[in-house]
Amino acid sequence: MTPYIQVITTLPDRASAERLAASMLEERLAACVQISACSSRYHWQGAIEQSEEQVCTIKSRRDLFPELNAAIRAQHPYQVPEILAFAVEDGGQSYLDWMAQELRPPKE
Repeated sequence: MTPYIQVITTLPDRASAERLAASMLEERLAACVQISACSSRYHWQGAIEQSEEQVCTIKSRRDLFPELNAAIRAQHPYQVPEILAFAVEDGGQSYLDWMAQELRPPKE
């Protein structure tokens, strides 16, 4: 298993997704953020809702997750933001090396 993770969050529009991505990259909490449109259906306050959202897939490292989580929460417009982290089991070595270069160095 690698020390890397992918974190998923959804935002209501492209502008908020772009702002979040820029912030994560500037802070070096993310090596890459992919933004894509999706159509979501979900339970909310007793009803089934539907909305068009933007999915941000954030490439990061496990030790950065507490800061990444806090940064997402601080900027997120939703009352209950989706923030889910998935371990990266393995990957192409050149991509993993690139991520290591682009993220904040691990604390010693």
